[in-house]
Amino acid sequence: MSFLYSLDNKRYHTLNYFYKTRFGKKVFKVSLNAGFSCPNYQNGTGCIFCSHQSGDFAGKKEDNLLTQFENIKSMMEKKWPDSFFIGYFQAATNTYAPLSILKEKYETILNIKNVVGLSIATRSDAISKEVFDYLEELNKKTFLTVELGLQSIHEQTLKLIRRGHTLENFTQCVLELKKRKILVVVHIINGLPYETKEMMIETVRYLNDLNIDGIKIHMLHVLKNTPLETLYIKENFPILSKEEYIDIVCEQLGYLNPSIVIHRITGDPTKEDLIEPTWLLKKFCVLNDIDKEMKKRNLYQGDYLK
Repeated sequence: MSFLYSLDNKRYHTLNYFYKTRFGKKVFKVSLNAGFSCPNYQNGTGCIFCSHQSGDFAGKKEDNLLTQFENIKSMMEKKWPDSFFIGYFQAATNTYAPLSILKEKYETILNIKNVVGLSIATRSDAISKEVFDYLEELNKKTFLTVELGLQSIHEQTLKLIRRGHTLENFTQCVLELKKRKILVVVHIINGLPYETKEMMIETVRYLNDLNIDGIKIHMLHVLKNTPLETLYIKENFPILSKEEYIDIVCEQLGYLNPSIVIHRITGDPTKEDLIEPTWLLKKFCVLNDIDKEMKKRNLYQGDYLK
């Protein structure tokens, strides 16, 4: 048996499948740094896990957007010459600016040949009424996705990690975007300090009930020179083993509607910045082991909803 939403024997809804069936060819997200800031960082706190370089793998912010885009595009085209592209505004909070600036930056990328859409990473507390209205207009002209960081539904965790917004604020933002027929992708983190397996599964079940369109699942990693490093040294909170992480991800996938696209299923921090867990550096081993475990359990995305 092969999973309906996969072209490569995965047991979950892959982004590759989603793009190929929608656009008929290979699609790449080009990660960009538009020089935006973050309201949570500017208010003097910031999330404890953040290196203040959110979007570490985006383009170089000292380069203009066109230069960033062309540098990444040229590398991609060497392997896949006939491709479409999505401009991914990844670094920091990409709706945190006056509307005129947002329009100028977004539309600079949309005017590039073979760009079929935008993906905009932001926070639920950083989208004004006028920006909601503009995103709705943009959604009628191009393929638009808004990515929202959540990390956890549990208020005690959100306070501990200094997330800076509530679950209620996040939920209302998702409902507003969905009302305007805008695709929503949500970021969560497994292994946040003192969360149990059951709490992490509850986060996914809540998001499933919100009818989100996609999800990015990350493993908590402790980076150098962050408040999380200080907390880890002080309290030595448990870090998930690779086996624990794989078990939790498989369970989470079982509770997600098969129509929800899995945009990411692990993280890939840089070796130079990482403190723990070191097993996260072997990204493809983690991906392969998730595949093996799902096959071992005879589990497909959404099986627990039947």
